[in-house]
Amino acid sequence: MKSLPVLLLLCVAVCSAYPLGGAAKDEDTRMDLVQQYLENYYNLAKDVRQFFRRKDSGPVVKKIKEMQKFLGLEVTGKLDSNTLEVMAKPRCGVPDVGKFTTFPGSPTWKKTQLTYRILNYTQDLPRDAVDSAIEKALKLWEDVTPLTFSRVDKGDADIVISFAVKEHGDFVPFDGPGKALAHAYPPGPGIYGDAHFDDDERWTEDTSGTNVFLVAAHELGHSLGLYHSANPDALMYPVYNPLTDLARFRLSQDDVSGIQYLYGSPSSSPEDPVVPTESTPAGPETPPICDPALSFDAASTLRGEMLFFKDRHFWRKSVQRPEPDLQLISSFWPTLPSGMDAAYEVTSNDTVFIFKGNQFWAIRGNEVQGGYPQDIHTLGLPLTIRKIDAAISDEEKKKTYFFVEDKYWSFDERTQTMEPGFPRQIAEDFPGVDTKVDAVLEAFGFFYFFSGSSQLEFDPNAKKVTHIVKSNSWFNC
Repeated sequence: MKSLPVLLLLCVAVCSAYPLGGAAKDEDTRMDLVQQYLENYYNLAKDVRQFFRRKDSGPVVKKIKEMQKFLGLEVTGKLDSNTLEVMAKPRCGVPDVGKFTTFPGSPTWKKTQLTYRILNYTQDLPRDAVDSAIEKALKLWEDVTPLTFSRVDKGDADIVISFAVKEHGDFVPFDGPGKALAHAYPPGPGIYGDAHFDDDERWTEDTSGTNVFLVAAHELGHSLGLYHSANPDALMYPVYNPLTDLARFRLSQDDVSGIQYLYGSPSSSPEDPVVPTESTPAGPETPPICDPALSFDAASTLRGEMLFFKDRHFWRKSVQRPEPDLQLISSFWPTLPSGMDAAYEVTSNDTVFIFKGNQFWAIRGNEVQGGYPQDIHTLGLPLTIRKIDAAISDEEKKKTYFFVEDKYWSFDERTQTMEPGFPRQIAEDFPGVDTKVDAVLEAFGFFYFFSGSSQLEFDPNAKKVTHIVKSNSWFNC
């Protein structure tokens, strides 16, 4: 076993499956378990404990909404049956939102030929069954990257795989059957890269117990540097999904995109020189990401990612990509304009709308939809409006808000009509937002209003601005 680095004291295990363990005996027990879940995975401050049982408590509702949105649930802010059911399932212990301190610097292996060692075995399965499951799990990642994996039977290895119970030497003890399934560490020396499996679980080749292949494939994704995905179809989704058709299991496109972002496709390698192309712009045309004066033309979400538009470029940021990825707009959507005015996503329709001047486009993924562009006045805006400054869709209320100068309009997504009684003053309904709005983004239960180089974090429940920071604070500047 590799020696533990001193830095381990500062490290949190990357993936520790943590189910809530059956029906709660009473309301207090249930609320304690919910609070623990939100503290562990959604950064709920521990000092809200005395307010937690007030179900309308702002911080609690905000965190429940964050969790519901990330896990693909209806965003209600309430502990409904679907929400409690998902919270009760086995899952990984790395936070779904927060600072992601277990992955500082987005570490990756700096070589393509990796070694692994199976240090010991569970008594639940024959050794060759475990060997086969680990080999199959690694091959999932090997098939879509330049990485190769070779097994060693003694000595050190990049990835050491072991089965253990309770305290096992890494300060992250397992907690018995039905709770922690496994955890793994991101790439690096010493214990980093290793994957530990709780031997108090009942490990199986099928789904009658805990399937060793599925858990290994997920954990080894962390060993290679992947974060969690918000896509329920992805292997790297934080909740354990005991699939039945294991023989036909494949990585989702979300998993493939994430791992290839880190290592490239099978025909490339991290050591290959990166030649600037349209999708990897370089030189003076690249916007300075940490310029304190940086502002955005528009901002939107897209299938769990955040997009920040500037001139003919945009940055992509997601859970899998904590470091922003700069792209040309034309490399994804050749027919879209640069210097756009506004953008927003209607997640229920899997559609992002892009605005420039008196026209707007609809996109799904990297495809611009037919029948566009259309005139903005077909939405019900008055003919005196020549352009939209910013827009955002409130998925919970099924409303889309269009911001123009110091006013805004509300569009009902259910009826596809403008609501009566508008426009209204922005500052009246969004107290504290009293500057020109360049872009607006919804994330983690907040609205983020961008104005020049500043952004205002607005809590729609408390109806107030809670923070004012630089626009590029999303980029760790």
